[in-house]
Amino acid sequence: QVQFVESGGGLVQAGGSLRLSCLTSGIPFNINAIGWYRQAPGKQRELVASISATGRTTNYADSVKGRFTISRDNTKNTVSLQMNSLKPEDTAAYYCNADRNFGGLVRGQFPYWGQGTQVTVSS
Repeated sequence: QVQFVESGGGLVQAGGSLRLSCLTSGIPFNINAIGWYRQAPGKQRELVASISATGRTTNYADSVKGRFTISRDNTKNTVSLQMNSLKPEDTAAYYCNADRNFGGLVRGQFPYWGQGTQVTVSS
């Protein structure tokens, strides 16, 4: 059974930091790229950061580049998203998912999604 469990969200003031975690199960974690997505009310889900299976390659949306850092621990099947200098426009529910390649993460068409973790940034 494929599962994604996101955690670490919360309420923070603008300029603050949060660290999100994604725990996966039911997939061959070590050969999958992982992506962090977010969805704000009334908006489409967007990919904000991704990391290759080895962790050597990362990609970021322009809106978060320089502020967010994605990392992974293949011994614990977890991926983290360190979010610094948070802005009110970062407010959204954050989700993670997996694919064998970055193209699949960009397409974002997955049958399974976790519950997500809510990030709220106050101004």
